[in-house]
Amino acid sequence: MKKVYFDDDFDVEEATRKINNVMSKWSVYMIDIVGPNWIVYDYEMEMKYLFQFQVDFTNLETRIKLEDLKLNVIHHIEGLKDDTSYRDNLIS
Repeated sequence: MKKVYFDDDFDVEEATRKINNVMSKWSVYMIDIVGPNWIVYDYEMEMKYLFQFQVDFTNLETRIKLEDLKLNVIHHIEGLKDDTSYRDNLIS
């Protein structure tokens, strides 16, 4: 499993590009967004990527950036026109 870490000063566009590149791969089935851990699974439901956000969830600006990122990724997934899916539980 490959791990990618982001800290508080992550760039939304760069993070979007990295995650969307992974989500566009034919072997990817789903991204499970669970707070700071965004886990990408293949069709056998094996974890292939972990995008971990080591950020302060109480910071409003950070939460806005995470929401923007989440919407960018979901929009990309829905545009793929295949069975790639997502589960969203960003803010618990």
